[in-house]
Amino acid sequence: MRVLGFGDNIVDRFLDRGLDYPGGNCVNVAVFARRLGADAGYLGVFGDDDAGAYLRASITGEGVDVTRSRVREGESGISTLRVEDGERTFLGWNGGGVTVRSPLALDDDLLEYVAGFDVVHSSVYSRTETELPKLANGRALVSFDLSSEDEFRSSAYLDLVCPSADLVLLSCSHLDVEQTRALLADAVGRGASVALGTRGTDGAIVTDGIVTVEAEAHLVDDPSTIVDTMGCGDAFLAGFIVSLLGSGWSRTRRPDHAELAAALGAGADAAHAQCFVEGAFGRGRSSGEAVAASMW
Repeated sequence: MRVLGFGDNIVDRFLDRGLDYPGGNCVNVAVFARRLGADAGYLGVFGDDDAGAYLRASITGEGVDVTRSRVREGESGISTLRVEDGERTFLGWNGGGVTVRSPLALDDDLLEYVAGFDVVHSSVYSRTETELPKLANGRALVSFDLSSEDEFRSSAYLDLVCPSADLVLLSCSHLDVEQTRALLADAVGRGASVALGTRGTDGAIVTDGIVTVEAEAHLVDDPSTIVDTMGCGDAFLAGFIVSLLGSGWSRTRRPDHAELAAALGAGADAAHAQCFVEGAFGRGRSSGEAVAASMW
């Protein structure tokens, strides 16, 4: 099994801890897939600053291939957060830095590299929408995270993404069951092969337009033991993808009811385990180290 994250990388700066952590939706999915036993790569743009070097070293340290990524002049993306009672609060970001301002365009050489993977995953934070049709014409399945913001639920945006996606993930913790089902059906109706809706502690729903499966969340017995919830959605998606790949998911073989149910269970287990990890996948450093490095 080979999983490629294509798009965003970012430093998550926790102001309450005084710590930085490596992250980004596409990075996290690749790292989590690697930890679940898949071969993994990350393809994107790093800034040429200290934060970019920190991100590259952290991702490489997880056994994820970054050799085809690019380093470009400019600052890395940095988001600022705070954790209160185990829940993260997003305070702001610098727009994603050079990673978002100057994303990769997939040329023939990079498309050949992508073709060596079973799944390529991207997201709304990656500015990769124009590249999706190229990916849809390739061998690798295409996964795309549509997040939770209304701007990424519009008909125009779904029509841009869904026809090229074999799997879309929508964060639906703010929606009830019927609203979630309607949103997933809309995504499938607009071209996505499979639509997955995660609902936090209320579980998850997945549909391909014919088969729909619901599953409960794997809840933490003692909420006071939760470190934070950073990366739980990404961990769920990685567990879901790796499980489906293990069952033989491909462009020519859609998963059946039992395989979708098993994948929901694998995703729930991965999200549960993620509750006890600092940052997205650890490898934190003092924010003071970043400040000191920027002075040289």
